[in-house]
Amino acid sequence: MNPIVRFAPSPTGNIHIGNLRPALINWLFAKKHGGTFILRFDDTDAKRSKQEFMDNIREDLTWLGLTWDQEENQSKRFDRYEAVAQQLREMDLLYACYETAEELDFKRKRQMSRGMPPVYDRAALALSDDEIKAFEADGRTPHWRFKLQQKIVVWPDLVRGEQHIDTGSLSDPVLIRADGTWLYTLASIIDDIDMGVTHIIRGEDHVANTGVQLEIFGALGATAPTFGHHNLLVGKDGEGLSKRLGSLSIRELRAMQYEPLSVLSLSATIGSSNPVKPYLDIADILADFDISKLSRAAARFDSDELISINAKLLHATEFNTVASRLADLGLKSHNAQAIWDATKTNIETFKDIKIWADIVDGKAKPIIADDDKDFIATALELLPTGDYDDTSWGIWTKAIKQTTGRKGKTLFMPLRLALTGLDHGAELKTLLPLIGEANARNYLNA
Repeated sequence: MNPIVRFAPSPTGNIHIGNLRPALINWLFAKKHGGTFILRFDDTDAKRSKQEFMDNIREDLTWLGLTWDQEENQSKRFDRYEAVAQQLREMDLLYACYETAEELDFKRKRQMSRGMPPVYDRAALALSDDEIKAFEADGRTPHWRFKLQQKIVVWPDLVRGEQHIDTGSLSDPVLIRADGTWLYTLASIIDDIDMGVTHIIRGEDHVANTGVQLEIFGALGATAPTFGHHNLLVGKDGEGLSKRLGSLSIRELRAMQYEPLSVLSLSATIGSSNPVKPYLDIADILADFDISKLSRAAARFDSDELISINAKLLHATEFNTVASRLADLGLKSHNAQAIWDATKTNIETFKDIKIWADIVDGKAKPIIADDDKDFIATALELLPTGDYDDTSWGIWTKAIKQTTGRKGKTLFMPLRLALTGLDHGAELKTLLPLIGEANARNYLNA
């Protein structure tokens, strides 16, 4: 099997952690089976689709490592869509409807008030030629609906097992709006046929749409792709994710300097039987991926969990992997590795390393409480001279303990606050040699 799959975002906003999920699952599925991953922009809405968002989507996917084999734009295929629409009209499967949005809304409300499902009543099929002429004389332009066969549609779902939908319980779907713009349904099906898409993998909120789309595939004499509907991603509060949640956009996560592999690790494992853990290589994510491991329950995205995974990934990252990034942050080459090795287990995001680099470079903001001033003065008097090594901290603190009688937290915390300005962090046994005598004396003199 060499599957052809697609990720078809609308370039009306930036991709977020919610719609990253189908992109990632499709990419993993294609790569797992030696297939093709298509990036297809659903840019039929000319007013809302922006080049900026297309550029951002490409950039975000590239940052994540989700490269694509083929790129398409639906906006370049309108002639093809019109040809197929005309074919459906000639088959009496696409019919014109003249109701306004307000009239349709009134119908739905009236049906619901009577305890009936709000399904379109196909009134347009009964219009006479005179009624159609009257609507057109009144300036109305029709929207176009596909005539469903109102039957049970069954398909084997990659994730959910055998599924069925009674299309008689659904409204005939609008395929073309009154303003002539194309809805996703028809454009997507035509693209899937023409591009040879073999598998459509998407969120379970599209299950009902699948029954409709299978009928249209059949009407066009095409072999339908295999469908799979994965569980949806919800936020920490259990609510669905939206493009408007900017703090969960991929661009925002990038700006916060989360690692792409942390984002991928969490997205690939939540809502599946695989353990949630950091992966140091996308190849390892791919090796563990199996679409059958996806759960039917919603997958909960917790930003705290992302922070935890990001920290664990950084803690396990070797210096040579981040050397160029450390240089970009301004870390001096002669001590960048020492700083990284000494402090990486105390950072959550990559930018945190700059905190420790500043401490080493003499840019810390010492904290010395009034009650500790005499203690710190004594510590300064006892500070060793010359170059430090991993024995210097022990020798120094032993001398301070013998002189002041302090021990435990009352001994170590004031020294940590004076030398780093922080009440937590890297072991001072390792950090003191990096800080050096000159900076240590400046901090203690603060």
